[in-house]
Amino acid sequence: MITKTILVVDDSTVMRNLIAATLADGAYQVLLAADGKAAMQHAHGHAAAIDLVLTDWNMPTMGGHQLICELRQLENYAETPILVLTTEASDTEKSEARAAGASGWLRKPIEPATLLEVVGSLLDAE
Repeated sequence: MITKTILVVDDSTVMRNLIAATLADGAYQVLLAADGKAAMQHAHGHAAAIDLVLTDWNMPTMGGHQLICELRQLENYAETPILVLTTEASDTEKSEARAAGASGWLRKPIEPATLLEVVGSLLDAE
């Protein structure tokens, strides 16, 4: 079985670590970034594309919307699942995320089993 790599982007260290622990329990390789700018450095620094990006919406330096837009401009990330995991719930922001190319939107807090189920379904759909 090939291990899938997931990039977790969140400005909260606690949240990054909780998500990373959950994904590691699901046997995923996890990369961490504190904002969209750091996430783009990961995207450019990996010869093989990351299998899924899990991003917060509101972050300093570069938020989720800009990150999604920039990733979608890269050939390796044109079809990569991008899941927004945030406390935000506005329909406007959800629409902006979909228009930018997000694959889905989940609200924090989220049960670990639910996160693993959604991530698994997105990765199985590839």
